[in-house]
Amino acid sequence: MTHVTDGDWQAPKSAARQRGWRTAGLWRWLVPSLLAVVAALIYLASNPYRPNIFDHFVWQAEAYLDGRFAIRWPVFGDDGNWYLHDVMPLRSQPGFGLLPFPPLPALLLVPLVAIFGVAADQSVLAAVLGGLNVGLAWLVVRRLTLRAAPALLATIFFAFGTVHWYAAMLGSTWFYAHVAAMTLLLLSILVALGGELRGRLRSARSTVGRWLQLLDARLFLAGMLLGLAALARLPVVFGFPFLLLVGGGTFLRRALSAGIGTALPVSLLLAYNLASTGQIFHPAYEYLYRFEYTPRPDLIRHDWMIEDPRYVPQNLGIMLLWPPQVRPDCGPSPFNPACPLVAPDPLAMSLLLTSPAYLLAIPLALANWRRRIVAGSALAVLAIALVNLAHFSQGWVQFGYRFSNDFAPFALLLVALAIGRLGVRPLTLALVGASVLINAWGVYWGIALGW
Repeated sequence: MTHVTDGDWQAPKSAARQRGWRTAGLWRWLVPSLLAVVAALIYLASNPYRPNIFDHFVWQAEAYLDGRFAIRWPVFGDDGNWYLHDVMPLRSQPGFGLLPFPPLPALLLVPLVAIFGVAADQSVLAAVLGGLNVGLAWLVVRRLTLRAAPALLATIFFAFGTVHWYAAMLGSTWFYAHVAAMTLLLLSILVALGGELRGRLRSARSTVGRWLQLLDARLFLAGMLLGLAALARLPVVFGFPFLLLVGGGTFLRRALSAGIGTALPVSLLLAYNLASTGQIFHPAYEYLYRFEYTPRPDLIRHDWMIEDPRYVPQNLGIMLLWPPQVRPDCGPSPFNPACPLVAPDPLAMSLLLTSPAYLLAIPLALANWRRRIVAGSALAVLAIALVNLAHFSQGWVQFGYRFSNDFAPFALLLVALAIGRLGVRPLTLALVGASVLINAWGVYWGIALGW
């Protein structure tokens, strides 16, 4: 039998081994594909009537197809958009307005809008992308553990134990953007983890002069995917510390390769802002902050900046401590929409209440902070969270804390490592099970209350 070396793998030495390798390869892609399909179907079934009226990106996609940046607004009638907020009207073009959102979610909708017009349903695309995210989450987690049971438990937590479920099943403007950004963010992490594994193999059999190479195509790709994710949700770009520490090679090589990759899409976003508004930073954010109605004006200080560190203490309490609404005057039925005994607060609900399995990440991070993957994941979570906490708004109307979707893929790494270390045992099962039940409760109330 011949023994052939090709890159980082060795060819099987027999026909039986080759059949086994092909079967393993089939299962490698069959499992995430099944998980993606099942999750997408559950997301679709969670919101069967899909009464989604907040479809800013559909109108933005229509504008792109018509060769415009500005959307038609307000449009009256049954198929109109007159009720939309988060639109900056253009005084120079009556009947048109600018959206403050980055363009990627709308670009993804262009094929659907080209076929169905403004009747295209962005929430269906959100559910499909949400299912894809679950398949990608499985592939990411399998990079961290060889055992299938802990990997499956961590993937279930991500799919149904976090507010990703709520975002993917609802698919309105803000939640669809989270789901779209997460697809690219998970791809970036997957590529970086693959580079880390390849880097270990290369260092074990390095050749003379290889360390002099400062650019790496895989790290460049990971950075570009991160930058593209920022074209759906700006704060995710602050997950860049992960790519500084994970991806193989030296720190300089990671910083340079991933940095160039990330900078290219971000530069395109700035160019897009300049072309569409005449300014590098989109003015619609400031307009909405100053003039648009907010349901909780007591939480906003217009003498502060739109991003202001003085918001952090208040918003940290919302992220970690905000309770559900309790109405003792209501009847004993816990699922009565007319008078719920206990229901989510539309402002937010504590991240630790909605996804208690995140608690597994804390001791893991404290005990293993010297490991690059742990430090990189924790720094990415903290950096993204800090940027969001400094924002004037924390995501009204919502179940849970929707901004956690921005750092959920990095937090998933910590949870997966913790489950991989502890195993499938009563503690991990209880925390993941509680997370799934609470998010199912939140999905029910989101639909029942018409959020």
